[in-house]
Amino acid sequence: MITTAIRVARVGSAAELAAAVLMMAGFPAIMVAALVPSVPAFAAATAVTYLADHYLHRQGSYLVNRLSKVRAGLSIRFLIRQLLLILLLARMNLSDGLIFYGATACFIAFYGLQAPHGALVTLIRNRRRMPVATRNVDLASRIRIPDAPPQGLLNRSAEKMLHLDLAAVVGILISAATDSAVAGFVGIGVTIGLGSLYVLVLMPYVRGKKIPPNDDKVLAAVDDWLREYRPETVLFFSGSKDSAYQVNMWLETMEQLDSRPLILLRERVILQNLAPTTVPVICVPGGVHLMNMDLSTVRVALYAANVGKNIHLLRVPTMKHVFIGHGDSDKLASVNPFSKAYDEVWTAGRAGRDRYAIADVGVRDEDIVEVGRPQLAPIRTWQGVPEGRIPTVLYAPTWEGWDGDPGNTSLMLAGENIVKKLLKADPPVRVLYKPHPFTGTVLAKAGAAHQKVTALIEKAAAERAADARFAVDTAAQTEARAELARIEARLAVLARGNVGEKGDEADATRDGVVDVAKYEEIARLQGEWNDVYWRSFPAWEHRVITGAEPRLYDCFNVSDAMVSDISSVVSDFIASGKPYAVTDSAALGEEEFKRQNTAVRAATILSNKASELGELLDAVRDPKADALAEDRVELKQYLLGPDEPTSIQQFNTAVANLALKAEARNVGQESRAAAGAAEAVG
Repeated sequence: MITTAIRVARVGSAAELAAAVLMMAGFPAIMVAALVPSVPAFAAATAVTYLADHYLHRQGSYLVNRLSKVRAGLSIRFLIRQLLLILLLARMNLSDGLIFYGATACFIAFYGLQAPHGALVTLIRNRRRMPVATRNVDLASRIRIPDAPPQGLLNRSAEKMLHLDLAAVVGILISAATDSAVAGFVGIGVTIGLGSLYVLVLMPYVRGKKIPPNDDKVLAAVDDWLREYRPETVLFFSGSKDSAYQVNMWLETMEQLDSRPLILLRERVILQNLAPTTVPVICVPGGVHLMNMDLSTVRVALYAANVGKNIHLLRVPTMKHVFIGHGDSDKLASVNPFSKAYDEVWTAGRAGRDRYAIADVGVRDEDIVEVGRPQLAPIRTWQGVPEGRIPTVLYAPTWEGWDGDPGNTSLMLAGENIVKKLLKADPPVRVLYKPHPFTGTVLAKAGAAHQKVTALIEKAAAERAADARFAVDTAAQTEARAELARIEARLAVLARGNVGEKGDEADATRDGVVDVAKYEEIARLQGEWNDVYWRSFPAWEHRVITGAEPRLYDCFNVSDAMVSDISSVVSDFIASGKPYAVTDSAALGEEEFKRQNTAVRAATILSNKASELGELLDAVRDPKADALAEDRVELKQYLLGPDEPTSIQQFNTAVANLALKAEARNVGQESRAAAGAAEAVG
């Protein structure tokens, strides 16, 4: 019942649900206490609403954010408490006393301060929001960007300002209880004094040298930097906060380009969620600003997603445009008809080329280039299960998709069966479960299936830990955990002062040039963290892995087999050469399933009952029983291309070749223009 209530109320936990109930029940309780009247009851109910309201705000609760949509926003809730306090004074026959008039005047004056306070905060934020935000771009030497106001002044400013009424409320309640106006007027003075001071402290930040340059000066400085840097290859990306992983997966590739790279983003939220990189980054939310930006030296533009805002760069004829996508799979998104808008489409291997031919969506075969998958370099090739260690099977289902088709993911129809059979396998195996981060965002049923699978694995892990057959090297794990703590402490130190942690976007733009030595140390420590993480618990321990770390490819490397669904995860896993299984959740049948989905041609095909899992486990335990080993080798080359030259070499070659085409086109245009001008003169 509590779980249902949490879902209906759109809160994140039982604690949030309790806070919401207390806050909603608190206001009627305050009114009853005012009518009775009872100062102690009023004070207690008021304290409950203050605390519950504050907790919900700190948690970013969906419920409390939606209250403003039904005219019960933050300011209204504070006003209601203050009006009920006036009612309490009236019911206590204090309406003719000085404290009654003082309280009334205080709350009117206090609300009079809200307007200039809100206006100043809005004005400061607007004036400090520049037309572009950058990372690894030297704007500080070109324009003056002043420090942001202390974040304590702007962060949750409305909530802080409104909470200044606490002094007046407490003082007035004391006066009501003691029949002395002194405490009330002291509280009133503190509230009005602090409110006025808050407004006065904000005022200097809206004028003079406290505000950044105007848009024209900022854009001119960016163009000046672009002319000096002369970018040649651009990665363009637009999307929601949840899609940031699609651009993050290309950052390392951009760092390894032979040409000068630049990343262009369209949403500030993507910049805020961009992983650290040494590549220059410019976020340009305005389409007009982007179209007026000096990108004359760019010859190749790469697109990781098919989105509407791509048109703002696709319109530029002096560069060649390439769709590189954000994964390689047999999903319909991999053959989107929009792809024919680009000059070229780059796929990992021959399979991507064939997909477009079969789909017949207007992408010509001569416009497709096979470049491999540079991101797969960290995936290690399988050498078999080490002697003395039980096999590890990774279950990595995809999510339910935007259309909610049950066939998109195995989780809802087969997940429980898959996990139960793996947990009961004899000889035993270890299960790692890493769900897609979007799981449950569209269908509650998918979220519920995820919770069931999680519960099964956690229960099995506890039972195995209590089983005497599974030995624990306590000393080694204690040492690993200590090492893990040391690495995490150092990473926390290095993370302090990161771009965006202090100040605002303008500060981050001014100071956001990456410290290369620090960046390299973080990368090294993250690699060490991953190695130590897997040693910090027994090699037989079942594990549910959510969040960014350890990464999916790290899970690939410690696994001996995988169960998944039709997604780029399967194509990526094939790089390891390890046995894998894919669930035919839509019940197409093995032959049709393989016909429709190239990546499963060397897989064990599972029905929703998962009765075929034994074939996968046999292949893991005994190489002689691995009937699909040769098929996986052939499929790997078909899907991902040859191992030599390396994928990054193929990628760089494709960039260079396309840049030459762009340059040839531009020279041709200049020649024709010159010839036309000569004819006109003649």
